[in-house]
Amino acid sequence: MKRPGYIWLLTTIVAFMYITTLILVRAKNPEHIQRQAYERWRSGYLVAKNDQQTFVNTSNDKTRPVALSEAQGYGLQLIAKAGEKGWARQTDFDKLLNYYLAHRDYIDDQQTYLMAWRQKYNQQGKWITNHNSATDGDLYIAAALHHAAKVWPNRSSYYQKLECNIASDILKYEYNPTTQTLTVGDWVTKDSKYYYLLRTSDVMPDVFDDLYETSHDIQWQIVKDNMLDRLVILSNQHQTGLIPDFAWADEKNTSAVKARTVASVHDGDYGANACRVPMLLAQSDDPRARKVLTKMMNFFSDQYYITAGYSLDGQRLVNYQSNSFSAPIFYAVSCNRNKGYDNLFTSQKYIFSKPVTTKNYYDATLTTLAALEGMG
Repeated sequence: MKRPGYIWLLTTIVAFMYITTLILVRAKNPEHIQRQAYERWRSGYLVAKNDQQTFVNTSNDKTRPVALSEAQGYGLQLIAKAGEKGWARQTDFDKLLNYYLAHRDYIDDQQTYLMAWRQKYNQQGKWITNHNSATDGDLYIAAALHHAAKVWPNRSSYYQKLECNIASDILKYEYNPTTQTLTVGDWVTKDSKYYYLLRTSDVMPDVFDDLYETSHDIQWQIVKDNMLDRLVILSNQHQTGLIPDFAWADEKNTSAVKARTVASVHDGDYGANACRVPMLLAQSDDPRARKVLTKMMNFFSDQYYITAGYSLDGQRLVNYQSNSFSAPIFYAVSCNRNKGYDNLFTSQKYIFSKPVTTKNYYDATLTTLAALEGMG
């Protein structure tokens, strides 16, 4: 029995609409993942201290929150990126910024533009501030201000002035003039045994370029050159190209530290600090950054699956996976899709297979950064 012509027409229209819907859904899928990740991160970790200040809670206990300068920097970066997409307001950014401004570190009774590295709510219901700065947190805050000046141009002069102030104090208090590299914090003085300690996740070539662009201080290009040179030396020391969390970098030598030099048995391994290196090098055009990143990506590309930590010769430290290790790799390959790492892009997408966790600040934050900056 022949179907009437209008039935065929209706069928064709329905089929066309179905296919079009599928195409639109697929096209919108990255944006959906981004928005969902951001909203989960925002609701899970942003806490209002008062009407004017917001901080990123790094603890899993909302009754005993802990704020870190690193987390505040990450939070400012995520809010600026969300603001670019229309998902966050300038007031959201400014509340995070106000918290940073209210918790600046002091050196010899002189307030700096560096952030005190930790504030925590103790069992007696009081806020306790742990003074001294952490260089990575200060760099992240400066980077967020650089981005925010472009997202909200009506406040650009204010944000740029703060960025310059932070840049100046980093060079004043978190800098080793002998090696012309950054120290790990303002607590490291010439007399400290950590004077030549390098945290590899402080090597941020794009951030150094941004600080030079805003401040016009050539010292930032010198810092970039010297810190990238150290990273290349570390990369060349192992066939894997893996970088340690911490290294000794004095006038003559650069080498991974031994276990428990700073914080843990894995200080000299590719661990919870170095796992950020692929993300920090991903968009740099500097040939040294490209060389280090390519060697690491080649190693990861040959792995059946990527676990949460490696010795520098490529031995797995654990058998489980972690978003905080996989998210930076996904970010790096997302920024370099023409480099032949499609297997990594596919395998590391597992980080989006479940909603962003509300029980692990570090995993959640790096995953959200990978979503917002690596997928769009």
